[in-house]
Amino acid sequence: MSAHPALRVVQETDGIDLAAAERAAGEFLQALGISTGTESLRGTPGRMARAYAELFSPRPFDLTTFPNDEGYDELVLARSIPVRSVCEHHLLPFVGTAHVGYLPGQRILGLSKLARVVEYFACRPQVQERLTKQVADWLQTQLEPKGVGVVIEAEHTCMTLRGVQATGSSTLTSTLLGTLRSDARSRSEFLALAGLT
Repeated sequence: MSAHPALRVVQETDGIDLAAAERAAGEFLQALGISTGTESLRGTPGRMARAYAELFSPRPFDLTTFPNDEGYDELVLARSIPVRSVCEHHLLPFVGTAHVGYLPGQRILGLSKLARVVEYFACRPQVQERLTKQVADWLQTQLEPKGVGVVIEAEHTCMTLRGVQATGSSTLTSTLLGTLRSDARSRSEFLALAGLT
């Protein structure tokens, strides 16, 4: 049997122009009445540009999978994967945790790759609902498992620090595919192991 090559996952970031972003950040602050003329604020536009460039640039990784030689058919679940993203409506951060699981088919995934996939889709302006579905759909396509489950719980600073100022509130989203959606026992097991029941 031939080796299954790892899929190299890289998001194109050729469009990043830090100098232009720094100029724009300086103009943005000035338009809001914030002077960058003081020693402590002089470097802020550059720091803003670099911070957002970092937030929007996921690290490349190899999606390594291995043959499921033992025929393992129980749930594989990574809990409490850190999530950090930026709300596409206000460009304010949201942070939380993801619980990602799957029922293996012919191949199993290197465990660290579950966290890498979450990071890959989180490193762009996002909405939590889309992020949850993108992670699940991508794993379903790449792994062809019997089922995939993704639950994300996050605090959105666009809701807690501004507007309604609902401090301490969090948002929970889930996507269940395959057996984890169609079979009540599998779904219950996933939700229980993810700590949601």
